[in-house]
Amino acid sequence: MMWTRWLALALVAVAWVHAEEELRSKSKICANVFCGAGRECAVTEKGEPTCLCIEQCKPHKRPVCGSNGKTYLNHCELHRDACLTGSKIQVDYDGHCKEKKSVSPSASPVVCYQSNRDELRRRIIQWLEAEIVPDGWFSKGSNYSEILDKYFKNVDNGDSRLDSSELLKFVEQNETAINITTYADQENNKLLRGLCVDALIELSDENADWKLSFQEFLKCLNPTFNPPEKKCALEDETYADGAETEVDCNRCVCACGNWVCTAMTCDGKNQKGAQTQTEEEMTRYVQELQKHQETAEKTKKTSTKEI
Repeated sequence: MMWTRWLALALVAVAWVHAEEELRSKSKICANVFCGAGRECAVTEKGEPTCLCIEQCKPHKRPVCGSNGKTYLNHCELHRDACLTGSKIQVDYDGHCKEKKSVSPSASPVVCYQSNRDELRRRIIQWLEAEIVPDGWFSKGSNYSEILDKYFKNVDNGDSRLDSSELLKFVEQNETAINITTYADQENNKLLRGLCVDALIELSDENADWKLSFQEFLKCLNPTFNPPEKKCALEDETYADGAETEVDCNRCVCACGNWVCTAMTCDGKNQKGAQTQTEEEMTRYVQELQKHQETAEKTKKTSTKEI
């Protein structure tokens, strides 16, 4: 009987030592591995690090409301649920989720998506290429650069830079190019056209002055130029063009690498103070989104330089 007890104690001791060795080994292998929120480092059978959803969060109570309208015990539980379900859940605010007010959800803001911008650009290039005249026996024709130079000088106000109004004037010289009818409302289509012209400027505006020099204009409409895909950043995550998020009753959409939000008064009342507060909150939120975007762009540029 005594022998059996000693054997049991010996097995427990061996298991404890083995567990300690495994823990030390895991700590060493996972020392420089960052898995992100809701995930933790684990060691595979081959002894390699891998990131898995957190098995169990610490039970400290600090409730948060998720963007999915669900209350979580703490931040860890929220991120763990996002990991397990494969969905993007963000912290909406601290505390339990409040009952949502009966406010009709906002419509999406009018935005120029990358597909709209690229379609406008494609139509402009098609129109310009049709004007190319090859050299004849006794006459000089006109090449693509010369055609662009002619239009540039035609709409330029003399400062050798095209702003959005001048570029829009250039685009409106061809009805086919501007006929982008994404919305049923004609006013929204007109607004879309202006937004896409701004998106074209941003595409090639190398010195960020919101104007295009002739070289930038030439690059923007160069048929061989392939516009890069831009994403929006928020809370260490990147979102593709067309992704949406909400704040109160307002909707924000990722378009051409920027967050664009509606600006509705969410309480449905005409109280001036309430409306001002809502607008201020909305402004802060949009500024926060853009700050995240700028940080992501700077990080991306730094990484590119290092490579």
